[in-house]
Amino acid sequence: MPAKILSGREISAEIKDELRARVARLKDQGVTPGLAMVRVGEDPASVSYMRQKEKTSAEVGVFSQTFVLPEQASQGELLQKIDALNRDDSFHGILVQLPLPRHIDPRAVIEAIDPLKDVDCFHPINVGKLLIGEPYLLPCTPHGVWQILLRSGYSPEGKHVVICGRSNLNGKPLFAILIQKKSGANATVTVCHTRTPNLADFTRRADILVAAMGVPRAITADMVREGAVVIDVGVNRVEDPSKKSGFRLVGDTDFDALVEVAEAITPVPGGVGPMTVTMLMWNTVVACETQTGLSGN
Repeated sequence: MPAKILSGREISAEIKDELRARVARLKDQGVTPGLAMVRVGEDPASVSYMRQKEKTSAEVGVFSQTFVLPEQASQGELLQKIDALNRDDSFHGILVQLPLPRHIDPRAVIEAIDPLKDVDCFHPINVGKLLIGEPYLLPCTPHGVWQILLRSGYSPEGKHVVICGRSNLNGKPLFAILIQKKSGANATVTVCHTRTPNLADFTRRADILVAAMGVPRAITADMVREGAVVIDVGVNRVEDPSKKSGFRLVGDTDFDALVEVAEAITPVPGGVGPMTVTMLMWNTVVACETQTGLSGN
């Protein structure tokens, strides 16, 4: 039987409905969650991502404003803008779109953001809180993966989760989420990567396999045991002359082959991707509730 398709679009829509209700209750109390987004330059991909974030903000009722600095803006100018936004009570969340121009140190920029307004959850304080099991916010993509599993009936509790990928954006924080001693987590987690010898020896043991290596179709059908749940975080462009754009998007798994082996699997696109921006809105609402002492629940 073909695998169940875990639709990030459907789960994202469900969460957006919940967020709209929370935002409405906050507005009834005189507060509108605010998100400040900062971009340096006009990188086409960054422009596209920020437009999607603006659109999603409007959908759930979050006030968002985008601040654009020129490509040649100095690191000092960007840090001044962040400092001003840190002190602006109309914004409960701050996001600086990455990547930044090469002359700007992203670590210095991330560390300049007030941890209470760090809705990407990149600040070292928030990363540390996540690791020790006392998170303020959760990183957006790993949180989206977790929500897909929980809301699809595939709780990681008591399961062996194998994460292929060790990035600071995905693999490491997802490990920190799933390993915690708490409801909805309590997983046994193995982290692998592109330098892991005999990778298939590990992936075939997984009850839940997460592919986040950034390598197109790296996980093939023979690397997955029958009945496993597969979450594909990868988004890769591959050439496709049949497409007007000349390319198409594929994940880190061989989806067409795995759909005949796995119990459930996320597609690319339409799986984890839609969840990331939605979880950014989740974080903005939580940040607003925390900073104002009000509740939208």
